[in-house]
Amino acid sequence: MIKRSAGLLVYRFQNDVLEVLLIHPGGPFWQNKDAASWSIPKGLYEDNEHPLDAAKREFMEETGLNPPKGDFIELTPQKQPSGKIVSAWAVEGDYDVSKITSNTFEMEWPPKSGKKLEFPEADRAEWFNLKDAKKKIFKGQLSFLAELQESLKSKE
Repeated sequence: MIKRSAGLLVYRFQNDVLEVLLIHPGGPFWQNKDAASWSIPKGLYEDNEHPLDAAKREFMEETGLNPPKGDFIELTPQKQPSGKIVSAWAVEGDYDVSKITSNTFEMEWPPKSGKKLEFPEADRAEWFNLKDAKKKIFKGQLSFLAELQESLKSKE
């Protein structure tokens, strides 16, 4: 069964520069990783849930913030290297990223220690201009940035 995930690519204009909101995954595996390690806020959904509803829910769970209200631009779903399909919607919004609070997950850490520790799903969020975002975002989500840029050009 193919896993499906949905998320929001939130963008803003800061001094006429397009910026996107990305989150960094929490937990020990991602602790010292930066390049190609950031993501749009997203998560898995079931067949009975509309992907946009899931994207809004996941945004709230991973940032602790209400999703933006506005015109949602549906982006082309992307197949990830893992085989998962990610659906995304771009929407304009502006947030103070120092205020994010993510839901958590539990895992055994260190491995084989028998200790269960809790980690945030996202340990931080940041705004990036497109040049920097292209270096930070997971490769499987890179095309969302290009599609957002094209979509905004066509609205000018």
